[in-house]
Amino acid sequence: MLTRKQHELLMFIQQRLQEAGVPPSFDEMKDALELKSKSGIHRLITALEERGFIKRLPNRARALEVIKLPESVAASQTVVSTYSPNVAANAGRTAAPPVSASNDDNPGFASIPVMGRIAAGTPISAIQENTHSIAVSPDMLGSGEHYALEVKGDSMIEAGILDGDTVVIRKGNSADPGDIVVALVDDEEATLKRFRRNGNSIALEAANPAYETRIFGPDRVDVQGKLVGLIRSYH
Repeated sequence: MLTRKQHELLMFIQQRLQEAGVPPSFDEMKDALELKSKSGIHRLITALEERGFIKRLPNRARALEVIKLPESVAASQTVVSTYSPNVAANAGRTAAPPVSASNDDNPGFASIPVMGRIAAGTPISAIQENTHSIAVSPDMLGSGEHYALEVKGDSMIEAGILDGDTVVIRKGNSADPGDIVVALVDDEEATLKRFRRNGNSIALEAANPAYETRIFGPDRVDVQGKLVGLIRSYH
């Protein structure tokens, strides 16, 4: 049986995974539960892990996976893994298996194109042409047009995005401060960063203290879409 605070934290993590596809930060958890320090969050996470409700993945910042929910809510909610909203990741295979665009082998799944690699680190060349397609649960997508990109680099590890992950992006040219976006800089380099405003400029913020926030004039950055989900393969 969970304490009230343990239950609140578990449901907050679950809700954030459903909405954003990545777990909340320790500061966000602390504020949500109105605690004075992050040490209380550490204790609650340890208790949830000991009771089998969540799992922490070693050597990965903010890598939390919801394993189960309390019986009182489990019947009405789907357990969501850290890496793909509304699609539970299974050890040893991808949450959404690669398929052809026809998607005949995965009825009920939507097929979206994988458009090459995106830098989560030192910027690499701009988004490439469609290389193949993957099947994704429609629950992850919502409305709009989507595409996927393979992540290269480690600048977003504290947002739960690792080198080798596949991110699912909803196309669009606007973003709110704090959104994780695909940004095209000077029409030639694409990067995955958190979007911020810095006066009249745009800040592309990493989620790794080893990387500096990059500041650009608004005419140099084009938002190509926002992160809505993440797929990870366990080997």
